[in-house]
Amino acid sequence: MAVMTDNPAPTRGPSVALRYALRELRGALSGFYVFIACIALGVLAIAGVGSVAASLHDGLAREGRTLLGGDVAFSLMQREAKPDEIAFLRQRGDVSVAATLRGMVRASDGNLALVEMKAVDDAYPLLGRLKLTPEMPVSDLLAERDGAYGAASDATLLARLGLQLGDRVNVGSATFQIRSVVESEPDKLAGGVGFAPRFLVSADALRATALLQPGSLVRWTYRVRLPDSGDRAAKILTDDVRSQLPQAGWEIRSRDNASPQLERSISRFTQFLTLVGLASLLVGGVGVANAVRSHIDRRREVIAALKALGATGRDVFAVYLTQVMVLAVIGSLIGLALGAMLPFAIVGLFGHLLPLPVVPALHPGALALSLLYGLLTALAFGLWPLARVHDVPVAALFRDAAHTESKRPQARYIAWMALVVSVLIAIVIGLAYDKRIAAIFVLSSFVVFVLLRGIAGMLMAIARKLPRPRMTMLRLAIANIHRPGALTPSVVLSLGLGLTVLVTVTQIDGNLRRQFMASLPEKAPSFYFIDIPSTDADRFTTFLKDKQPQSTVEEVPMLRGRIVAARGVKAEDLKPSTDAEWVLQSDRGISYTNEIPRGSRVVEGEWWPRNYSGPPLVSFEKKLADGLGLKLGDDVVVNVLGRDISARIGSLRSVDWQSLGINFVLVFSPNTFRGAPHTHIATLTEPQGAPAQDAALVKAVADAFPMVTTVRVREALDTVGAVITNLTLAIRGASAVTLLSAILVLSGALAAGHRHRVYDAVILKTLGATRARLLGAYALEYLMIGFATAVFGVIAGSVAAWLIVTRLMNLSFAWQAGSAAGVVLAALIVTVGLGLLGTLVALTRKPATVLRNL
Repeated sequence: MAVMTDNPAPTRGPSVALRYALRELRGALSGFYVFIACIALGVLAIAGVGSVAASLHDGLAREGRTLLGGDVAFSLMQREAKPDEIAFLRQRGDVSVAATLRGMVRASDGNLALVEMKAVDDAYPLLGRLKLTPEMPVSDLLAERDGAYGAASDATLLARLGLQLGDRVNVGSATFQIRSVVESEPDKLAGGVGFAPRFLVSADALRATALLQPGSLVRWTYRVRLPDSGDRAAKILTDDVRSQLPQAGWEIRSRDNASPQLERSISRFTQFLTLVGLASLLVGGVGVANAVRSHIDRRREVIAALKALGATGRDVFAVYLTQVMVLAVIGSLIGLALGAMLPFAIVGLFGHLLPLPVVPALHPGALALSLLYGLLTALAFGLWPLARVHDVPVAALFRDAAHTESKRPQARYIAWMALVVSVLIAIVIGLAYDKRIAAIFVLSSFVVFVLLRGIAGMLMAIARKLPRPRMTMLRLAIANIHRPGALTPSVVLSLGLGLTVLVTVTQIDGNLRRQFMASLPEKAPSFYFIDIPSTDADRFTTFLKDKQPQSTVEEVPMLRGRIVAARGVKAEDLKPSTDAEWVLQSDRGISYTNEIPRGSRVVEGEWWPRNYSGPPLVSFEKKLADGLGLKLGDDVVVNVLGRDISARIGSLRSVDWQSLGINFVLVFSPNTFRGAPHTHIATLTEPQGAPAQDAALVKAVADAFPMVTTVRVREALDTVGAVITNLTLAIRGASAVTLLSAILVLSGALAAGHRHRVYDAVILKTLGATRARLLGAYALEYLMIGFATAVFGVIAGSVAAWLIVTRLMNLSFAWQAGSAAGVVLAALIVTVGLGLLGTLVALTRKPATVLRNL
């Protein structure tokens, strides 16, 4: 062995530490497989999520014009653009007009179905390709022939109503012949998630349906393809429209934000999955600490020899720190390679099924970030066990591990570790889409670490103070929990972190399913009815009460408006909180009434009198008002039907959104919209236990009021539930990585104690203990530790899930006892199974080989 002396710095430079570190690793990798696997899994999760998200963002950016349907899109709600507004757009480029709204399709046999209607002109699509089966020009598809307008529908509608190509259906006052099936639309993603099958018609056909009543909930979109498709030309057009047509009330999108809601959702979901990946990396960090501690324990003689031959504590620290970082780089590179391949694998295997444009590529930024996470995590968790080597005397290193001193590292090493942890936290929060959620994650991780260490200490203290039971196996199990060098801290940390994450995910998953798929609130309505003409509102309410006198009917006026300014600041210049920014991003449903809406409660201010005739007042939802920095007395300007209407905030309300009843963010005093064209919206809530007559009611409404659209609440929630299911599948996949890391760390922790288990087993067998008694003692030990850890994991995970569901998602929370019990059972099986597996190996060792080395 080479001798390390007190020569000048060149002899002790980084190259010397690297040379000794590599020599040490030549035959010592067997103890670091868990180390490498933990780092690789965590980096894989983060690199994979980052690469897929970056590929998706690239796809959206590359296909932005196609997804938008033009270079710039201008949208209006409830009204068409005026002739001068359309002329202004046509002077700048090619224009295509599309209108979208919901309607009811009636088949010849009387069956009805809700559809998402889309009326287009002959210029559609300006960009991209409309895929039809069979293929035909749009002009031929939608032309009027033999008394029927042409239409293309989603295959789902054909299956739902038992239709075939060529069949005729009615929508409102118009007759349509279904001539083709819509396979894909180039601009579908820009319109958001639909709740019903697509029904594609012409603009003339839409007018023939007579659905375009004053105030109907129809969105008109004017897409412009510019001669110069550069970003500068799009910005110039946008600025000109805002300056020359300020009262139009356009919602404007350019190709770099073709679907802003989709991109925000992707960013949020990416952050969530990244945090789950970070949780996996943190769980793996415990494995890093266990592996380093075990490695130092195995190399005590080597360390002692190095120090006896002149190596300083700093020299030894440098050698083993270099080892740790080399292994961290190896694990990180493995994770990087697998994570970088993930977008290519997804496109190769599922590309034909993906509704989103994923462009697989290598993304150096995402990969570099995941590499940094991996190295910082290994450094943060490896410094503490490494630093203890510095001041341990040679004599102590030669003693048995059970008597090794456990002292706090020097202050400088603690400072380095604090610096590394601070950098890691700064990166996690600084690069997060939602910094509040990232900060909560960091704080929660710290609290869980502290609590788990406290749980381990408490278990050891309780075991130490328990009276000595007469049962040999139980006495031995309790002694193993608190003895010097016990596995309790390592097992509790590794298992507890994984279980906490798993319980959090399963509780959130269960609550989302309960909320959207399993059970509706008892007071939730069964139907929504939209586009009720204001002249027929009273007659429609009477009709519903006559048809179902046992049901509750609620009807309110409804308009659409977009907040353009608040407290004298333009909407685009407001700085809303993350929870409130959505209210500024598009048109919102608004209403007016003299009475406080059901499900609302005034928490600040007062409601206006019944005969109020003063300046317009508005009642704002309290949480959103706080998120926008609004208070009583502030002015809010809303663009409705092309007019800017200013109102003063007279009250703030708390709204029970989970009732699914009719409620609005903005409710105005009735005098605000006197004379404005609008429609009404109504709900029908059936009493519990009442016989379902859905089909008959839908048919009766369609016969008496063909302009009214009926929406079954259950169908809408099933659509949302399908989206939730797809999202939770991804969350489960990411959490599975965390659970796998926890199992690896647990197995590593148990393997680290294998040397002690062999020693104990040999001594006890020599003194007469049977194999069955030893197995029973170890099983009881692992069972007690595993159960205590599982209980903590269930409690901590349930609390975390409750905070996420109630505070971030604003949903109700119900504890999922079944999933919690499953987690506890799985934890016990894994802990006891892995523990006994290692014990069986220890029991097979021959006593003579061990006793010789004592």
